[in-house]
Amino acid sequence: MNRQAQAAVLFLTGGAILHAGLTDLYLRYVKAGLRPLLLAAGVVLIATAVATIWYERRAAHPDPLTQPSLSPPSSPHSSLALSPADPEQVDDGRPHTHTHREPRVAWLLVLPLLALILVAPPALGSYSAMRTGTALREQPWGFAELPPGDTVRLSLVDYAGRAAYDHGRSLENRRIKTAGFVAVGSDGTPYLVRMALSCCAADGQPVKIGLTGRTPPVLRPDTWLEVTGTYTTKQTRDPVNDGIIPFLDITEARPVPAPRDPYDESWNG
Repeated sequence: MNRQAQAAVLFLTGGAILHAGLTDLYLRYVKAGLRPLLLAAGVVLIATAVATIWYERRAAHPDPLTQPSLSPPSSPHSSLALSPADPEQVDDGRPHTHTHREPRVAWLLVLPLLALILVAPPALGSYSAMRTGTALREQPWGFAELPPGDTVRLSLVDYAGRAAYDHGRSLENRRIKTAGFVAVGSDGTPYLVRMALSCCAADGQPVKIGLTGRTPPVLRPDTWLEVTGTYTTKQTRDPVNDGIIPFLDITEARPVPAPRDPYDESWNG
């Protein structure tokens, strides 16, 4: 792959990154807080591609005013003729340069770029969640006071932490409303899940809460639900990493659209 082809790939890659960063597509790959760095990376790649093409064109068409002049030899004996055996000499006396074809396999580097442009990967869902241990492994430093009112809306991560490590002290006698996508364990236990990111989708881990009480009769994996319920002392252990999975005793459940950001930003790793 020559320099101009490399510059074209850099330009297309930078454009694809900018496209992802200027839309919601980037949320499928990284946390929302990394958007400025993603946009900066796209700009740098495009600038590098433009600079590469400019330098290549300048090298291919040099300015004659900046080239040193060559004076003819003063005597026919002042220059030595090349031996006929010299591989750099051809019949017309002109120097021969060797050109090497770039391996065509190098163009396979374009395939990840086409995947980035043409294919929008789905967010991590129930398949990954049930094969990855819960991220709820360490006790938080503390919990903020909940707002007043009979019903309080909490992120799934917040409820799971309070139920697992605060023993429900701040949750008693409160109706809890939260949301997540459905996953079903191998034993048929329904879970509500949010995927938590430390940096990007590659390190995503699930935070799970079990559902008990008035669960819907039919639960389809990866369906997003908003549930309302109350704290229960019931807990289980994640079979993957033995982490705590608390439960929520639900009284209402309704399907909701998937959120703009499918990953829970309240998790800090």
